[in-house]
Amino acid sequence: MTNARISTVFEEIAALLEQHAASEHRVRAWRDAATAIREHPREMTDVFRDHGRVGLEAIPHLGPRLTNALIELIRTGHSGALDRLRGDGIAALEGVPGIGSRLAARIHDALGIETLEELEAAASDGRLANVAGFGPRRIAAVRDVLATRLARSRRPIELGPRPPVALLLDIDAEYRRAAAAGELRKIAPRRFNPSGEAWLPVMHVDRDGWAFTAMFSNTARAHELGRTADWVVVYYHLPHQPEGQATVVTEWRGPARGHRVVRGRESEHAARVSAAA
Repeated sequence: MTNARISTVFEEIAALLEQHAASEHRVRAWRDAATAIREHPREMTDVFRDHGRVGLEAIPHLGPRLTNALIELIRTGHSGALDRLRGDGIAALEGVPGIGSRLAARIHDALGIETLEELEAAASDGRLANVAGFGPRRIAAVRDVLATRLARSRRPIELGPRPPVALLLDIDAEYRRAAAAGELRKIAPRRFNPSGEAWLPVMHVDRDGWAFTAMFSNTARAHELGRTADWVVVYYHLPHQPEGQATVVTEWRGPARGHRVVRGRESEHAARVSAAA
């Protein structure tokens, strides 16, 4: 993975963000990083080998989020950010022996995982065992494969701050309104889209210092349950912080039935409802 190849990937991400009407700041961040990488006197792979993450973050225009994207490219040859903008957010998982497209979609649905580093963390901390189809033998095989593909000398995946539930719900509401009104650019997902139709609306927006990307879920589970027009995946980050994601759905059971909730943060939603009452 040469500097020229990495900078090309970063430039493509910037171009796609620009096409999707992302903020000028986000587009410029990727383009500035692409230029810095292309013009750097040493190969990024050598910098990472010799100095690790700290060495990469010392390069101008590379904060934690873009450094994470760079390290992912160095280790795996994949860019989750680029895959997602092309409409195929879990391509890296599908390439792991013993997983394939169906299990990759199941992992994404259950755990929100899109990168090999996140998959390795889930295989190590026990979360992967909660996904149907992953017993001890398969998990051990996944860990063995990832141990070979990923360098061992690194710190764990960073978990950045999370936006308030109220803000995520506002982004969800804005996205669904704009999608229904036909105001958003649509992409043609590679997965579950044999006709190649551009049907998936994407929204990039900045709010309260956060940068958000929202789109309907294009997973096997969403299609199976007919929820592709209900489940909304929201990717978020603050400047110089790792990216996170949340899934917003219409709750179908319990006191919040019929309300929009952020999966995994239902207790915060319940607290908001109680406070409002």
